[in-house]
Amino acid sequence: MNRTKIITLFVGLIIVLGLGFIYALQLGTKKSIQLENVQAPTFVLTTFEGETISLADLKGQVVVVNFWASWCVQCYDEAVYLEEAYQDYKDRQVMFIGIDYLDTDKEAQKYMQRFGITYPSGMDMGSNIAEDYYITGVPETFFIDKKGLIRHVQIGPIHKPQLYQIIEELVSE
Repeated sequence: MNRTKIITLFVGLIIVLGLGFIYALQLGTKKSIQLENVQAPTFVLTTFEGETISLADLKGQVVVVNFWASWCVQCYDEAVYLEEAYQDYKDRQVMFIGIDYLDTDKEAQKYMQRFGITYPSGMDMGSNIAEDYYITGVPETFFIDKKGLIRHVQIGPIHKPQLYQIIEELVSE
């Protein structure tokens, strides 16, 4: 085989692999979004403080479930907004739950301290919760209404105006 054919095959292989990777990412994204307007998968999470939280026990409240990781740079962009919203809404029947994804306890604790996160957060041991929610990466945020239905899925970082708008819509129902 001459050099030109080898280079052409190599470039073609890279293009095919790249397109396959993009397609795989889109499949995962679609699955998360398909959870909108369906009953939220229930879970029990042990927080870093040792508290046990059951999603099933939170019916009647708006619940914001945020999947994050200490190594996720995009998570940094939304961390402050999520904590601010938690402080603003914690007395209005809105529960925030942080789920640490594919991380270490030590790094997760540093992350929470760095961003002043005080809402309940815990590690998803075995990634069981992430699997039920079809998480393909972080950050991903799920907004669950008072009836337990997922009403909005945010893939990627959420910005303050959008965060507050979605919560206000769900609280007012």
